Amino acid sequence: MLRSNPHLIEINARLWLKTLRKKYSLAEMTLSSIPEDEWQELKHLGFDIVWMMGVWNSSPEAAAIARSDSGLLAEIKKISPELGSKDIGSSPYAIHSYKLNPELGFEWELKALKEKLNSLGMKLLLDFVSNHTARDNPFLHKCPECFITGSEEDFKAHPDWFFETDINGKKTYVAYGRDPNFPAWTDSAQFNYFNPYTREKRLELLMELAEVCDGVRCDMVMLTLNDTHESTWGWLLNKKGFKKPHEEFWKHAIRTVQDKYPQFIFLAEVYWGLEWQVQLMGFDYTYDKVTYDRLRFMGAEEVKGHLRAEKLYQKRSVRFIDNHDEIPSIEAFGRDKAFAAAVIISTIKGLRFYNDSQLEGLRHKVPLQLKEIWEHSPDMAVCKFYEKLLKIVDHPAFHGGEWNLLEVRQCGPQDHSNKNIMAWSWAQRRTIKIVVVNYSNTPSCGTINISIKSTGDSTALFEELSDRFFTFKAEDLAEGLRIREMAPYASNIFDIEF
Repeated sequence: MLRSNPHLIEINARLWLKTLRKKYSLAEMTLSSIPEDEWQELKHLGFDIVWMMGVWNSSPEAAAIARSDSGLLAEIKKISPELGSKDIGSSPYAIHSYKLNPELGFEWELKALKEKLNSLGMKLLLDFVSNHTARDNPFLHKCPECFITGSEEDFKAHPDWFFETDINGKKTYVAYGRDPNFPAWTDSAQFNYFNPYTREKRLELLMELAEVCDGVRCDMVMLTLNDTHESTWGWLLNKKGFKKPHEEFWKHAIRTVQDKYPQFIFLAEVYWGLEWQVQLMGFDYTYDKVTYDRLRFMGAEEVKGHLRAEKLYQKRSVRFIDNHDEIPSIEAFGRDKAFAAAVIISTIKGLRFYNDSQLEGLRHKVPLQLKEIWEHSPDMAVCKFYEKLLKIVDHPAFHGGEWNLLEVRQCGPQDHSNKNIMAWSWAQRRTIKIVVVNYSNTPSCGTINISIKSTGDSTALFEELSDRFFTFKAEDLAEGLRIREMAPYASNIFDIEF
């Protein structure tokens, strides 16, 4: 049973295993022979879920396409000049088959990994790429009607939307997987979700995955919703006699899987303001890109506005400032702002999501097609910051406690810097945690609307990030907790035991 507000770490399985092989000088290491210490370290840091990203059998055709991409080559050269086209493989999201990549081990090792993590109180999450698959996936030839196909005229009109292939001796034009707002993914083939047989086979696959893992991170879920599918592909599907189904695929699929596996986790990558709609279909958690965007591009007032959303929605939101699709936060935000943002996403309601490269302070976005490791050293200041933060927020109060967003009032009539400060509390039994963040680049002052009993002329409160006591005069606690001056992007986590 997952605790509330669980912690998830995304691990690039292909690169991580190669790093461990080098670390332990064990060239033959596979998933089942990863040393116990590695899993114990993740447990020690308080992780509830390990998302092993990219474990499935890779596509030879997708690898060839990636190696021919000059832009991708230039991108990996920025990471290290030693890297070259030989170090590029297929995208983990162009899946050839849902069998363990032989580079990672034998097929039975996935279930062994699940059992190992479960014995340590952790869950195993794997990828389910719902919208598309690799263009050389054998299933395309078994069921071409399970994919979106066009005519030769369609291909000529939109050559960047289709690829030509031979299926059963017939020239066929198959649609690439596509987000309608971006260029098509040319290493992929687009599923037809208006075909009942496609849905049947995708559900069948989900049931198989539920045997070897505790949940799935579902890629680009909004693309498979009925309305999106129709607006993107309806012009083709209707010509072929396919009509929009009455029920969403996910509503039926999640209900069916969880009938047999009640604790199975469904996590959706979803955007476009469709998060609540997808939660109502049964998803346990949905990506919260809104908080990410407001933290990166806006300020405290906009972030606070989003935190006033319905509590159940927040509880099921995935909070992050790093994932494999984004520029690393330490680079995109800058160090001080990234640390403040990390405190925020780690102390609000929801599933708290961390990326393995985030914890070591990696400044380069790593292309998913990169399959080889390179020489680099972790940023020890970043490592120490996250180790401390993760241990702090592992406390039961941040999981079983009651969360409250706190009003921050002005210190004086002419001082409006209180708008830069965000504050909330977690209360559980005899513990209160008070989180205060100045999410701005200027010193700020504010009075936090929370009652703290004063003990004499002054009261000392323990602040966990700095490991020291802050002394407040009685007048600073009379009408709340007055923070007279917070440095730019400073964060405090006060611990009060009574």
